[in-house]
Amino acid sequence: MTYLIILLAGIIAGFLNVVAGGGSLITMPMLIFLGLPSAMANGTNRIALMAQNIVAIASFRKSGYFDWRLSTMLAIPAVIGSIVGANAAIQLSDELFNKILSVVMVIVLILIIWNPTSKLTEQASASKKHRLLMIISFFFVGFYGGFIQAGVGFIIIATLTLISGMSLIKINSIKVFVVAVYMLSSLIIFIINGQVAWGYGLTLAVGTSIGALLGSKFAVSKGEKWIRLILIIVVTVMSIRLWFFS
Repeated sequence: MTYLIILLAGIIAGFLNVVAGGGSLITMPMLIFLGLPSAMANGTNRIALMAQNIVAIASFRKSGYFDWRLSTMLAIPAVIGSIVGANAAIQLSDELFNKILSVVMVIVLILIIWNPTSKLTEQASASKKHRLLMIISFFFVGFYGGFIQAGVGFIIIATLTLISGMSLIKINSIKVFVVAVYMLSSLIIFIINGQVAWGYGLTLAVGTSIGALLGSKFAVSKGEKWIRLILIIVVTVMSIRLWFFS
């Protein structure tokens, strides 16, 4: 029954992570509730995140929504940031972290609704100025992902929405690649320190992989309108939960 719960939670989390974000806000509390220490839950969750993003990359690539060059360019600073973040000695209380994350999610929600870059073109987002800004930003994205991870999808979406004029479908395709690459470096650190429960992690990985496949197909078939709607719903519910029930 425990492994069935983990599998089902993984499917839901994998779908949400690919289409919007915040799936770790489901899986992390679940792993802790099942008896894992916070650090081990954090490390175990990363196995599933690796698996789901690899599946999503393949699906987006098959559908033609993928930019290897830009994705790789953003993954490099994210990896460096993730290594720094995973080794960081800074300790945040759960309550403070949840408050900060809820504010970040509200900011993302505002950007999604406002969509200030809707009139920008792909050419504009590819300028040297925009690329440099994205590279710098993704170092901090990587740091956050290496240190905490939960909600990083929202931060990536907000970063690329604010800086570029890319569609949410393309942003999601870049997001899954960047997360997969930097996730490996941070996962290695957790493995070295013995902070991974392999049975739970592999079961969760199967679930998130199924969810990621469903989510990537949904994103491509339903398009920007549905992704935006799901983002608004997920961000609103989770930000309220984090603020009032943390």
